[in-house]
Amino acid sequence: MDRRNNVLAWNHLGHALLAGHLAPEAPDRPGDRPKLTRMLFLDEQYRELYANWPDQAGLAVAALRLVADRHPDDRSPNEFIGQLTMRSDEFASPWAQHPVRAYTSGVKHLRHPLVGAMELSFENLVIPGTSGRHVIAYTAEPGSPSEAALRLLGSATAPVTRDPAAVRRGVATSATR
Repeated sequence: MDRRNNVLAWNHLGHALLAGHLAPEAPDRPGDRPKLTRMLFLDEQYRELYANWPDQAGLAVAALRLVADRHPDDRSPNEFIGQLTMRSDEFASPWAQHPVRAYTSGVKHLRHPLVGAMELSFENLVIPGTSGRHVIAYTAEPGSPSEAALRLLGSATAPVTRDPAAVRRGVATSATR
């Protein structure tokens, strides 16, 4: 992701976890990249993913304020903030309170439409340099119901490849993960 929270790339499971309702290739189109903060306030399917949406929204507003404060000459966040302020009262109200916070790790409580409740730890890994790019990694406790749910999600949404020998036998196979 970039500092503006635009998704630059995702792996199969990340896509299935966060935005299976969007095209897998969406990050490849610069003008149409998913922006997690926008999705949190304006995309009902993404919003429903969060069991504790108000907490998640508060963190997102505080993190966006931090980015805007660190890059005052970057017009893009300011334009985006203006759009969100006009389109979402749930964004405008906390934005007016001026929260500032970076969050680099924690736990997300999700309600995935395919596999149900999950409790996933996350780490926001900043790539060194000035680009502001970062990777978000989600993990589940080994042996937990959340790990089982992630495995099920990965299997249920695995891309299908056509192995020529399998096609001759009439069998589709999952892609290597």
